[in-house]
Amino acid sequence: MKINNKLTGKNVLITAGAQGIGEAITKQFIDSGAHVAIHYFSSSDTANQLVQYAKNKDIKAISIKGDLTKEEDANDLIKQTVEALGGLDILINNAGSLVARKLLSEMETEFWNRVMDINLTSMMLVTRAAASHLAKQTNSSIVNLASLAGRKGGHPGSLAYATSKGAILTYTRALATEFGPQGTRVNAVAPGLILGTSFHDTHTTKESAAKTIAGIPIERAGNPEDVARAVLYLASEYDGFITGATLDINGGVYNM
Repeated sequence: MKINNKLTGKNVLITAGAQGIGEAITKQFIDSGAHVAIHYFSSSDTANQLVQYAKNKDIKAISIKGDLTKEEDANDLIKQTVEALGGLDILINNAGSLVARKLLSEMETEFWNRVMDINLTSMMLVTRAAASHLAKQTNSSIVNLASLAGRKGGHPGSLAYATSKGAILTYTRALATEFGPQGTRVNAVAPGLILGTSFHDTHTTKESAAKTIAGIPIERAGNPEDVARAVLYLASEYDGFITGATLDINGGVYNM
């Protein structure tokens, strides 16, 4: 079933596109007729399954492994994407991790730098490598994955993660200004509690999730498809006057 005909034939790169929210985003792009490059770090089986899913629909797809904290891998990711798909219209910067919960009193400098590299520096490296290819398209788009933690500060132990995600909100606004003249829109989404992902399976207890859900006005947690629909909306052409914006996806728990 086609979800968004505006995306048919577009060339899309999704970082960390084979797990959790990234997997849902990739699948919805495929269902919308977009050609996809699926970056992964460890989820090779799912990445290859998604490639086959796309090919069964006569859609071009490639899976690419890489450590995006390394400049060489980020550059190679873009090179392989453009060679396989024939160009790049849309970049989804989804890669990121909390890594572990650490209070400031427990924070090693090495850990801080690692979280910043995974969540923020990798995004800069990939976007920088992709910029000239996006500029060649009449309408191109970037969607960055931020987080409700970047708005509120997160739960205890997520200082480094929340700081990096807050920086992505500013990065998005600044890049929208910089890339506007080349015809590339830049937006972000900030998901709240999204269950059914390895992130919350690893870092969120059932008790914490239940407490959060109790405070959500629509009385449920989100799921990866909730985020994927918003990402596709921002990426598509029909909303071409939206740039520099962050779309909050949290069920109303935070609505400033």
